[in-house]
Amino acid sequence: MKFSERMGFKKVSDILQVGDVSVALKNSIWNFLDDKIWSRSDFRFSDRDDGGYGDAVSRLIWSDYFKEPADTRKWHGYEIVKQIRDWFFGAVWYEIYDFVEFMFAFLGPLAESEINGLLERELAGYRCLNGVFVQVTSEVELDSIQKALNSSAYAGVEAHLESALDHLSRKQNPDYRNSIKEAISAVESMARELTGNDKATLGDALSKMEKEGKFHPALRKALSSLYGYTSDADGIRHAMLDEPNVTGDDAKFMLVACSAFVNYMKGKA
Repeated sequence: MKFSERMGFKKVSDILQVGDVSVALKNSIWNFLDDKIWSRSDFRFSDRDDGGYGDAVSRLIWSDYFKEPADTRKWHGYEIVKQIRDWFFGAVWYEIYDFVEFMFAFLGPLAESEINGLLERELAGYRCLNGVFVQVTSEVELDSIQKALNSSAYAGVEAHLESALDHLSRKQNPDYRNSIKEAISAVESMARELTGNDKATLGDALSKMEKEGKFHPALRKALSSLYGYTSDADGIRHAMLDEPNVTGDDAKFMLVACSAFVNYMKGKA
């Protein structure tokens, strides 16, 4: 994790993007559209009103998306691309998602999975489903991670969560497996803090809190079954980390879930 992130100058919400599009993500989306549409010879080297592909696509962009007269387009395709580019890089974050949804009509059948790959790589809080962007990371989830990271009374817990976020946020070489491992380790570290036993498992901590009347036995059982932390050999750590294709979404889910669990146990403690 970078200094700016460790010291709180860069918030979790700046890393896991909700309500924003980073420069890197905006550039990636533009390059994707450039590869699929703008750089096509029948777009870039077309003329307005020639009836070809470039004319048809740009006419629809002006009339149906920009809601502007189609004859306000420049004459040549490469000039039209510049007009679109100037608008794109001046657009606010949600207009970028609006525009990509509109452009799905002109993209191939693999466009959705390719766009989702960009969104996952750049840790965007949205994914495309059937041509529509849906939110997969909420402000509540981000607040939960941030709150768990600010665990000054539990340095070990904080260190594991910082490491989990660091592994997840490495844009060039993310390490999803170790992110999951560190997120789980944060929960185990919290369990040891609560029990005063450096070998305690989550099951030990849950049992202790149950005996102290801090939550219902049925909830303890449900939590143990859901996360499977009580047995490292057959539990979620073994199952998930042996999966051949652990994704960024898997790692993000575990970071959010483990952060929420840490906050829950802190509250009960």
